[in-house]
Amino acid sequence: MAYNPAGAYGEHEDTQIGKYLVFIIDSLTYAIDIKYVKEIIGVQTITAIPEAPEYIKGVINLRGKIFPVMDLRLRLGKESIDYNDRTCVIIMNCCGIDLALIVDTVSEIASIPKENISEPPSIARSRADTFVEAIGKIDDRVILIIDSDKLLKEDTITELTKIL
Repeated sequence: MAYNPAGAYGEHEDTQIGKYLVFIIDSLTYAIDIKYVKEIIGVQTITAIPEAPEYIKGVINLRGKIFPVMDLRLRLGKESIDYNDRTCVIIMNCCGIDLALIVDTVSEIASIPKENISEPPSIARSRADTFVEAIGKIDDRVILIIDSDKLLKEDTITELTKIL
């Protein structure tokens, strides 16, 4: 069954402030602001799109709507792995486009208070294409908070809007 954090339990947007969807990729812990997440599903049949960037695996048809599929491992420069029963697809909004984001596994929905969030070190911020917008701390864990607006490059957004 798909989880729908934005509406399954009647939550309002203000109750989502400071909440993040936490997931794992290649033993690193990442998170995205819950306000971008629509639902979490298992891996679906993916139809490839010719000439798409390597990290765009294709599209899926979910309840009659077409979603482009991004493998976040590949987008982050990690090597590809086979999908398994722990692999999850996060349906989210990225740059105004509904997108299916493949991650190794979803861990939890966590509250991270503002005082536990800091800017990434200057060495990480020096790269123009960095996806990490902040570092969150929960107990003794460090969580890399993804800037969802940087996941898609401008030319990729243009191409995807033509397809959709």
